[in-house]
Amino acid sequence: MELRLAYYPFTSKASDYVKRSGKSLEDFLSDGEFGKAVIARAKERVIQAIDGEIKKSFGDDILAEVELFSYPLARLIISCIGDYYLIRRYALVEAKAAYAQMKSESPAFLEEVGKEFGIQCTTIGNELQMHFTNYLRFASRMGDPKWKLANRRLEKSYVLMAKGEFARLLQEAIREKIQASLPVDVPEDVCESLSSHIEEVKGHLEQRKSELKIDEFAEINSECFPPCIRHMLATVQSGQNLAHSARFALTSFLSNIGMSADQIIDIYRVLPDFDEEKTRYQVQHILGSSGTAYTAPSCATMATYGNCVGKETLCERVSHPLSFYRKKLYYAHKVQEGK
Repeated sequence: MELRLAYYPFTSKASDYVKRSGKSLEDFLSDGEFGKAVIARAKERVIQAIDGEIKKSFGDDILAEVELFSYPLARLIISCIGDYYLIRRYALVEAKAAYAQMKSESPAFLEEVGKEFGIQCTTIGNELQMHFTNYLRFASRMGDPKWKLANRRLEKSYVLMAKGEFARLLQEAIREKIQASLPVDVPEDVCESLSSHIEEVKGHLEQRKSELKIDEFAEINSECFPPCIRHMLATVQSGQNLAHSARFALTSFLSNIGMSADQIIDIYRVLPDFDEEKTRYQVQHILGSSGTAYTAPSCATMATYGNCVGKETLCERVSHPLSFYRKKLYYAHKVQEGK
């Protein structure tokens, strides 16, 4: 088989190869060595995604086939679990693995991959150009200002970009495609057959989720966070970028309740476009490196920018997210003292 298929298992060519192979799910669930290898790699693939990096290492057809066939099996495992965080995490990390490989591919090959997503583009030397409507479809989700259409090179209605930038847009297209295609319907008996592997993945997933909880900072009780802040944290932890206003609100709130710059920066590390230098500069600026430490926005300001999400009863009695936190923390301490 063509080794490239194993790097891009979400493409139609890869899917056609799997179908033409004639291998059924029952073949993989049997006691054959190849089936065992595929299922083991599928489980490993999901666990690696939870950890943040899918590692691909194969140099011959057999290992490449194991890698390729592990992709649909991994999708079954994820679908049996049905956890939304896992789905988003897997789609993001699978797309990042593809991006790492695409950076070394030719522009002509990337043009072919683009067609998988209905992206019409043209190769011009080492650059590619695409219509601005296609560009906006994916670039609008990027947090860095460099992706704004006003900051791009345009010729008539076409955006010109370097090969690596086009590959980054394809990463977003791949993430979107994988995420939208999960979960798939899996018969109960299939999930039962994969139960031991599913339980292992579930255990790893719960461990990962527990590590993400801000309760690891003893002086902070994340159960008392207002719903808007919990929503922002959940968005970041699922690998999605926040709007600038929401990012400012989250960073300033966490700073105001006592988190350090390093602790806040660590929260943003899961984002697809994480840049430590830029993030550190932005966080430290909000914390006061320029001489002014910022206070989190009021509830009214949060509402103005569309960041007031999931109102609770207590929200009606406060005018600031910090007031919500302090009141909730006070009530929590009272309950604890009464035990």
